[in-house]
Amino acid sequence: MRTAICLFTRDLRIHDNPVLLAAAAADRVVPLFVLDDAVLAGPFNRPNRMAFLLDCLRDLRRSLRELGGGLVVRRGSPSAEVAALADEVGATEVHVAADVSAHATARANELRQVLAERSCALHVHDAVITAQPAGFLTPAGNDHFAVFTPYFRRWAEAPMRRSAAAPERLRMPDVRTGTLPARADLAPGDLSPRLPSGGETKARQRMRDWLADGVAGYVEGHDDLAADATSRLSPHLHFGCASPVELVERAGRGEGDQAFVRQLAWRDFHHQVLAARPECSHRDYRARNYRWRDDPQALRAWQEGRTGIPIVDAGMRQLAEEGWMHNRARMITASFLTKTLYLDWRLGARHFFDLLVDGDIANNDMNWQWVAGTGTDSRPNRVLNPTRQATRYDPAGDYIRRYLPELDGLPVGQLHEPRRIDPAERARRGYPAPIVDVDDANAEFRAARGKA
Repeated sequence: MRTAICLFTRDLRIHDNPVLLAAAAADRVVPLFVLDDAVLAGPFNRPNRMAFLLDCLRDLRRSLRELGGGLVVRRGSPSAEVAALADEVGATEVHVAADVSAHATARANELRQVLAERSCALHVHDAVITAQPAGFLTPAGNDHFAVFTPYFRRWAEAPMRRSAAAPERLRMPDVRTGTLPARADLAPGDLSPRLPSGGETKARQRMRDWLADGVAGYVEGHDDLAADATSRLSPHLHFGCASPVELVERAGRGEGDQAFVRQLAWRDFHHQVLAARPECSHRDYRARNYRWRDDPQALRAWQEGRTGIPIVDAGMRQLAEEGWMHNRARMITASFLTKTLYLDWRLGARHFFDLLVDGDIANNDMNWQWVAGTGTDSRPNRVLNPTRQATRYDPAGDYIRRYLPELDGLPVGQLHEPRRIDPAERARRGYPAPIVDVDDANAEFRAARGKA
């Protein structure tokens, strides 16, 4: 009798999950999630993300029970817990999704070693977390694409696996499933007050709504800060509650659909970069030898949304309130930190990772490097001027007012150009003066980069 273990990692769904489907083909299957002590001790374990993860696991457990199975929850080292469970149930095979981080690579290597000692096969499945496997598409003479456009051309032309339905039924041996701990016991601390809920059920509803009613206006609305016209699927994609393959497959041929699919390709692009260069989670992809400033007060003002630049502060307040930030605001706030304040991108990436529900090493860190000029961007000296960005992407000032209620009632021109706010009015509202003259700071940046 074949018994398989389905080791869930960042694929917390029953629909279109090759890992679960392959394991369910055995006579008996044991779905397993391991609360990894190494992950719990590291930067992943933050209140917002842990709350979302536990939502996902509760939803996954319900779905597996409806199929006749359940979710075994263990805590410790994944290799040790999988090995112990394999011994307990007599498993002959273990299935897991491929991933690209250094931790995921080490986990797979350890699993392979301990399972080989038990004559238990390890099957690592591609195209579960991403639409195209990292390393599957490569240019001539290199192990990865360093520029997105040629990568996307290959990505769009390459064959993609077809999505699949959930298993009809699971046959699970008698095994202790364990319980999910409380979030506060794993990641104590305050949550963002408007944190989204996690789980495949929520993800599939959002996916249906987005593809039916939202994606058609994506080209016109994706940069409109106040409209909030993006899918907000990034947390669900990060935890694998939504399948990128299914999203690509179900997207239509309209302009909005295809623009959205292109954004899914950006996820795959960053994953294939990190797979080839795992050190880029903490080191510059392109060594520029920048001499970043050290200014703890400026960093703190940026983190708290108290820079005195309304569009920047609105983005940072959204992050604090929701554990999520609009992508245009991410670019504006990141450019302000790295180009205007000239502070190290790693400081910004770390703060984002502390709060973002969709905090993902590949996408968070590689996007930060792109904005900072140390990554794959071919224009490293690009600066996003916050005044122009606010005028273009929040023309009525509604986004700023939403997250900076102390500025409600001010004319939009003052919201876009904070130097026009009267100091007495600023003091009355309790809003700080700008911590930097943006034009002067950007000029200094360009001079330092030889672009004055």
